[in-house]
Amino acid sequence: MLTKQFILKKTGQVLLHLLFWVGVLFFYTYFFGVNSSTFDDTLQFSLFLMPITIATTYVATYKLIPEYLITKQYWRFILYSLYTIIISVYLLMVSIFFSLIYLSNFEYDNMNPATKNIIFICTAVYLVVIVVSAFKLLKLNLDQASRTKQLETKILDTQLKLKEQELNYLKMQIHPHFLFNTLNTMYGFALKKADQTPDMILKLSNLLDYLLYQAEKPFVLLTEEIAHIKDYIELEKMRFHNTLNVDLKVSSTSEAITIAPMLLIPFIENSFKHGSIVDGVLDIDIQLTASLEHIHFSIKNSNSENNTSKPGIGLENIKKRLELLYPGKHELSIQNEQHTFDVELQLKTTSNV
Repeated sequence: MLTKQFILKKTGQVLLHLLFWVGVLFFYTYFFGVNSSTFDDTLQFSLFLMPITIATTYVATYKLIPEYLITKQYWRFILYSLYTIIISVYLLMVSIFFSLIYLSNFEYDNMNPATKNIIFICTAVYLVVIVVSAFKLLKLNLDQASRTKQLETKILDTQLKLKEQELNYLKMQIHPHFLFNTLNTMYGFALKKADQTPDMILKLSNLLDYLLYQAEKPFVLLTEEIAHIKDYIELEKMRFHNTLNVDLKVSSTSEAITIAPMLLIPFIENSFKHGSIVDGVLDIDIQLTASLEHIHFSIKNSNSENNTSKPGIGLENIKKRLELLYPGKHELSIQNEQHTFDVELQLKTTSNV
């Protein structure tokens, strides 16, 4: 169904073409009118050339260039271009006979000097064809560049959405794992009717608030992440009682430092889950140093010689998240030694939330 916008667009194109060919007619009339004594003869000769010029131009711009030159079918482009030139030159030769027979009544001396020279006539006609073809080629190249740009934009948008979906998937895996450990601990305290249960519920409430409202952000303040870590450690201390020794040292030069949420907690979870109690104590040493340009995080937990457990899903998730969030801006080292399990992470940071 034809729309009003489509009709107006096509009407505008037709009028633009008509205006252009009227301009070409004036150009021919002036071009071939040099040294001519009769304007009518020059105008008639120019009108005779117009169909030849229009046909040659449209064949070049709507057939040869888009179908063969742009598609890199060079041999066909050359072959069909030669056919077009041969036919058009033949028709231009006919124009000379038109000038001789119809306009000059077989009087060669009465012919317009400009209409006697086939080279002169070809120059005028092919000048128009070349100019229009150049504009057509430029337009096609600009359209192709625009389509390529749009395609690249769509590809980048698709890649960005895929990364966002993957990050959300990784976060969904982190949250249940964390909640499972914490709720198990709370369940044990509830069974014992321990006095620490209300405090544990309060800390869990803070952690849930962080998970629900902060972890969905791309970046959070490092101070918020540290507070989240401290709440988690306090919950684990309640579970381990006297069999846990955690040393947490934090050194930061600014409160404006940001980090991806839930980025450090999987390392700490892994230490509690896979660390070994040696001589009655699970030792965990956490060091965090941060500046506006750099974050250095390290965690070390005690490890027994017969501990063959592999790191959980948290560490695998964090490796993928680091690749997505900090490509080329992080260094992660994980070493499973005989007596200790060491993790060291270095990040290039930003000061904007």
